[in-house]
Order: sequence, then C-alpha cells, then structure tokens
Amino acid sequence: MSNILIIKHGSLGDIAQASGAIQDISDNHPNDDLYILSTKPYYDLLKKNPNITDVILDKRLSRFNLIYLYLLMRKIKKYKFIKVYDLQNSKRTSFYKKVLFPKAMSDIWSSTETTLPKGTSKTDFDKDSVLKRFEHQLTISGVKVANVLKPDFLWSCDDISSIKKKYNLDKYIILFPFSSSHLTIKRWPYYKELANQLIYLYGNKYKIITAPGQNEINEASELDATCILENNKALSITKLASLIKDSQFIISNDTGPAHMAAHMNVKGLVLFGSHTTANKVGMIRDNIKIIEVHDLKKLSTEKVLNYIKQLIN
Repeated sequence: MSNILIIKHGSLGDIAQASGAIQDISDNHPNDDLYILSTKPYYDLLKKNPNITDVILDKRLSRFNLIYLYLLMRKIKKYKFIKVYDLQNSKRTSFYKKVLFPKAMSDIWSSTETTLPKGTSKTDFDKDSVLKRFEHQLTISGVKVANVLKPDFLWSCDDISSIKKKYNLDKYIILFPFSSSHLTIKRWPYYKELANQLIYLYGNKYKIITAPGQNEINEASELDATCILENNKALSITKLASLIKDSQFIISNDTGPAHMAAHMNVKGLVLFGSHTTANKVGMIRDNIKIIEVHDLKKLSTEKVLNYIKQLIN
C-alpha cells in the first residue's frame, strides 16, 4: 500500500467539478491511501468524501513565508507520496512541484504542465472545458477514466431534517443571486423582481427561498424570498448541498451552488455574462439550462421568467 496525493484548493464549484476526477483516481488506486491537499473552507467537506483517506491543510500563505513553506513541504514529504495529481494547476502548485519533485514527469506528477498536448500552449489548453482538461490530464497520466466527465457531488450531503422542519420546507425553488465580492460581473441584478414574480406565480405550490453565504446574509434579506439559515448563520457546505439536492429548481449566477446543483442532477437555470462560458466551466448538463448574454444588466426579468415557466411546467 502506498500514499497518493491530490491537490485541489478550491473554489466550491471547483471542488464539485473535481468529484469525478477524484473518483477515477481512487478507482485506479484501489490498494493505496488517497490524501488531498486543500484549504480551510473545504477541509470538513472533503473529510466526508468516501474516496479520501485524509485531508492535509494548506493555509496558502505567501511563498515568501519561508518558515511556513518549509514546514508544509516537510509535512508532505513525510507521507512519501509515490504520485501526485495536481488538479489545481496553478502557479502555486507548479511551485510546489519544483520543490517536491523538480524533475518529475506525468508518471510521478500529473498536471497540465506535465501532460500538455504537443504543440499546444497552456493558455490555449485552458480555453477548453475544465472537465475535458481533467480527462486529458488523467488519461495521459495512465488513469482509466469513467467519471471525470460526469462528476457526482451527492457524497457531500448532510442531514437537514431540522432545517426543513423549522422553515416548513416541502417543495421549494432556490435563488442564488450572489457571487464572490471581487466577481460582481457574474451577478444578474434583478433577483428581487424575479422573487416577487415567482411568489406571485408559484407561491401556493413552491416556497421561494435563498441560502446565502455568511457575507451575503444582509444582501439576502433584501429579497422577499425566505432566507434559510442555521442558528442565524449560513448553512455549512454539506447542509447547503442537501438543501439544493432536495429542491425542485434553482436559479443562479455562475457560482458554487450552481455547480453543486449541476453535479447532483438538480434542475435549474444558470445565468452567464461575458466573464466566461458555460462550456468552459463544465456547466453543460442535461438538468441545467443556460442563458448566456454579453451584458447581464440587459437580460430582462421577463426573459428569465419565460425560461423558468417552460422548464418548471
């Protein structure tokens, strides 16, 4: 039995997307222990993944913090990993490779860098779908792939019976009008109007709810949708996963919860502006429908509502 390392720092959507790749890596190393290097927001979540033996915490402090870097590299070396699957493929993880396995090729360190198709630059390669990039990386690294293109995030779910009881949740539609504070370009600005329209149309059949992150609670209170919290705090990722899984429909910007829904076979509509495409971020699924526009501010509530009516009815 040997130790295998996966590197995946985040974000939440990235963790959901990587679930299929992690499954394939695990299936190809049935007699080995699988560890994952990740960050604090996803530490408890990844502990739940049945394919992972344990999670190694990376605080991602500055690379100029030589004491931290030394301690992290020493800790990783103690595991004597025989192979590393870098699913983050960032400048930071490329730096880790130079420290840990400076001369390694794809048989030891699997990454975009070590598996890049001949004649293709990393910039051009990164334009392809993230799931297709994972598939290429794993295949070149000798992994037989079966799940990478169809990630299953259902392993992340936790019990929410008390939350459902508190908010009287039976059938419900979830709105996710949020995004990272530095990516406001992802935000469609008319969720308040949409919430009112949905309550008018479906209020007797579906409860209209939202489930904000901790920094989004004040913003969520401006909607007329029911705000789902636990002890006045945002739901944990695992409980948010269950809330999404049991919903009838979600409407979302291109954000973590949308990726969770996409990879738990939940029906929904996701709105994309000019920041990226649904194909590139692996959002094209049978259960998820997409509206892509150049300027989200010019996407009318009426158009979004017409899509929802067709998809729900």
